[in-house]
Formats: sequence, C-alpha cells, structure tokens
Amino acid sequence: MKRTPSLLRRVVMSSARRALFHVRQDAEGHKNLADFIASYGAENQERYSKWLLSETDRSPLRVAEVKAEYGEKPDQVMGMEVIAAFFDKLMERDPRVFVIGEDVGKLGGVNQEFKGLQEKYGEIRICDTGIREATILGQGIGAALRGLRPVVDIQYLDYLLYCFQGLSDDLATLHYRSAGGQIAPVIVRSKGHRLEGIWHTGSPMGVIINGLRGMHVCVPRNMVQAAGLYNTLFQGDDPALVIEVLNGYRLREDLPSNLGEFTVPLGVPEVLAEGKDLTIVTYGACVRVAEEAIKFLEGLGASIELIDVQTLLPFDTQGVIGRSLAKTNAVLFFDEDVPGGAASYMMQQVLEGQGAYEHLDAPPKTLSAQPHRSAYASDGDYWSKPNAEDVIETVYGMLRERDPQRFPAP
Repeated sequence: MKRTPSLLRRVVMSSARRALFHVRQDAEGHKNLADFIASYGAENQERYSKWLLSETDRSPLRVAEVKAEYGEKPDQVMGMEVIAAFFDKLMERDPRVFVIGEDVGKLGGVNQEFKGLQEKYGEIRICDTGIREATILGQGIGAALRGLRPVVDIQYLDYLLYCFQGLSDDLATLHYRSAGGQIAPVIVRSKGHRLEGIWHTGSPMGVIINGLRGMHVCVPRNMVQAAGLYNTLFQGDDPALVIEVLNGYRLREDLPSNLGEFTVPLGVPEVLAEGKDLTIVTYGACVRVAEEAIKFLEGLGASIELIDVQTLLPFDTQGVIGRSLAKTNAVLFFDEDVPGGAASYMMQQVLEGQGAYEHLDAPPKTLSAQPHRSAYASDGDYWSKPNAEDVIETVYGMLRERDPQRFPAP
C-alpha cells in the first residue's frame, strides 16, 4: 500500500485480501481482518453494483400476485384475441400507454393482436412506423423518460438485433448509470420461438439474457400468461422484454374474467406437472413440446415433473427448481436456443446458484436446437429444433441409465 502512487479503494481491498492468507494462523488477527474485508466489501459492492433495477416500492418484483379467475364456462378465444382484449383494457385505464411499431395500427398487427384498437384509440396511441427498429426503440426510450408508458413492438424476435445496441447500451444501463436517478420503463414486445422460416423462428435467448442485464426478460408459454406478466410490469418502473410465442396466436385459451387485473410474479417458475423420476425445465413454445413428450413417457411408466420458468431475468428467485431436483434427483434443461445458450444458463443458475448439484444422482443434461437458424418448412423445423421425440429419447435414456430394469432398452 505504501508503494502505490494512489491509495485507491481497490488497493486497500486487494492488500487486505492477500494479507488474510499471511495471518491465517493468528486467530484474532485473522478474524479482525476478515471482518474488515466483509464490511469494506459490502460497502463497495453497494457503491458499484447497486441500482441495476429499481429498488423502490415501484419495483415490479414487489407487485403482489393476483391469481387468474375463471367463470364456470370461460370463453375460449384465440391467443391473438387474448392479447387484443388485454391491451384494450390497459389502454382504457391508462392514458399514458401507447403502442408503436410496424403494422400495429392499420393492419392491426401481423397476427391481428391489435385488431380494431387504432380505430378505437386513434393513430397517436396505436402508431404505425416504417421499418426501422432502432428508431422505434429510440422513440420509446424518449417517451418513457418523459413519463409515458410506451409499448415498443418489434415485429419478430429475429429483428431485435436491429435495435439491440440501443437496448443493451442505452435502455438496460440507464437506471444503473444514473444511480437510480432516471427511469425509462419501456415495455418491448416481440414474438419469437417456434414457427417456420429462417427469419421468423428466432430464439437467441443466450444473446438476449447476456446483453440485457438491467431489463426483465419474460418468456410466457401462452397469451394468458403474457397478459399476467404485462399486468405486473405496468405496475413497476423497470424496462422489460416480453417474448410471446409466435405459433400460439391461433391456439384457443380460456379467457380469465380478471384479464386486466391478474398478475404473474417475476422470477417465480410454475410447476405444471408433478413427478418423481426426473425434472424438465423449460419455457415458451417448448412447454407444449415437453407436455406432449411427458404424456408419451407416462405410458412407459415414467413420472416426469415439468417446470415452466416464465422469466429468464430474473430467474427462479425462490428456488423452485432446486426443490424439485431434491425430489427427482435428475434434470433436463430444455429449450430451442443454440447449444450453450439459455439451457446452459439455466443449468448454471440451478446447479451452482441454488447448490442443487448435490441433489443429483445422474448427470444433468441440456437439450437445445442445432447451431444454426431453423431450416425452411415443417421438415426443416423438425430437424433444426428439438421435437417431442428428442425429449422422449433423451429423458428415457437418462431414466434407463439410473434404472435399466425399470426402463429396458427400446
């Protein structure tokens, strides 16, 4: 410390951490120095790593959960109608909300999810733009800084790359670099995951979760869950990205009677199926694929637990997945990102972050897509992204390795 030209905090901390090894046989000195390191470290951790997200009462992480309610015979509507009904209720109650994006107005959205809303709310609140994702986002950031609640519509998740610099450098860092002094609660809405075609099947979740720290990343499995996440986000001051399932707009769902009020908590996975032999962890469009595989595996005598993570940022803040592994002792992390993407991130969060490795009696596995964009048409999709048969074979192989008598070779 005497030799350093400037006595910076890092020099103090570095010297203390190294000195700790040299006083390891001096119990009192070791304790005093260790206490100093802990205190000084906490002080500077707060100084340099605070305010990534809102830490006020306006944090969406503090929004209370409100369960979806259904009548005796709920209306069954297509997913696009769920989204349209939700945004109708949202815009009616909050005049600060407006939607900006390509084809959201006159066309009503490429999936008709805004059908009729421009006629009802006008061209200012449902605003068509040109093909320029970077400036669409920029307008959203500027409006949010001035107190409005913009919804920035990115037509397909593949097109998020065209505004990713603004998302990563400007929006995701704003709250942190202003030490909580500025907020820009932009809600970016996009559609992705499984469909057909090289530019409309994107699921680059590894890119997104590693580039957008400072935003919430929501991956709902259907449109009702998306509505619940939107209800949560619009009660908070943080920016977020919500990725709706592209092939879900024409699937029918039960419509909650409290569509505009119920909330889905961030960072809380949902256990969709109870099981005891193995846990599958997934999200988005892969939930339906996993459900199909689990139904087949049940016929083979396997009991599989299925967990939908619902949000990747934040990720399982309550240790739901770790508790599942303590019961099943085996896990498959399943998604349609490239190998080493979101599935690997989920594995690290659970096995290391939650200490769940100790619960396993079989090697954990990931199942992801091929390391390229999806090939064209249904056949291309089948060979490019993991399908139900891939899940069945992977899970059965893991079960057979643990108990070959119960699960003989197929």
